[in-house]
Amino acid sequence: MYRKEQPLHPKPLIRDLLKEKQAELTAAERKLSAVLLDDSLVAGLQSITRLAEAAEVSTPTIIRLARKLGFDGFPDLQDAIREEIAARMKRPLAKLEVGPRPGDHIIARFTEAVAANINRTLDRLDLATFDAVAALLSDPARRLHLLGGRITRSNAHYFFNHLQIIRPGVTLLDSSPSVWPQALLDMGPEAVLVVFDIRRYERELEKLAGLAVEAGAEVVLFTDAWGSPIERHAAHVFRAMVEVPSAWDSTLAINLLIEALVAEVQTRAARSSAERISTLEGMIGASKIFRG
Repeated sequence: MYRKEQPLHPKPLIRDLLKEKQAELTAAERKLSAVLLDDSLVAGLQSITRLAEAAEVSTPTIIRLARKLGFDGFPDLQDAIREEIAARMKRPLAKLEVGPRPGDHIIARFTEAVAANINRTLDRLDLATFDAVAALLSDPARRLHLLGGRITRSNAHYFFNHLQIIRPGVTLLDSSPSVWPQALLDMGPEAVLVVFDIRRYERELEKLAGLAVEAGAEVVLFTDAWGSPIERHAAHVFRAMVEVPSAWDSTLAINLLIEALVAEVQTRAARSSAERISTLEGMIGASKIFRG
């Protein structure tokens, strides 16, 4: 019998398999998937018992995830992880350089953590999701509503500031839940709710997302590695790494995604956005707001 020395098609990457299967996974399996992806699969080189402890799941959960990915069991998955990591180490990677490190200074440690967050966020980024969200946000028929939580309110505000210059029909929701019912009046099938929610997750935001979906709106969620409960309502999800050597989480990786989306939305709506920016500059010039 003829035996092929090389497969006709390259084997899919474990990282890609984990992303593709997200919708089919249980909550425990998604938790395990996040642990594997967070550490570029290195966590998968541990024993099944230690991996279960690290992910806070059961060993049967690990076996079930392996089988859902198309492997006979955990040993088979672990062999594939070893091969993938070895292959990745053999080729140069375009990684963010952190530059000179002045000892153990907080600047060095913080920069290194942020660089790792950005790299790991990009490793996990589903480009199809990015393109789908960019198409949604650049569609003038869609009315956009943005809202952030206690920590991510500034991210929502930053995104709003750019989008409302590029296109019409963009609203930044008030931080007070008492006024959200009025906003829900405008959330029909053509509405998109862009919501930011990282740990500690906010129950009010989840409630709003559920009501928006009931009204026919699509939800785009920006969250952290562990995943906000809003994920079950969201049509599109971006998970970003947020841990840094601080009592506060960092949203710099989230802002990278925001700025990339702003650039893509402006490209997709180049003519109309150019007209809006030109009109805005004319208004600013006429009003002399920024002149001495």
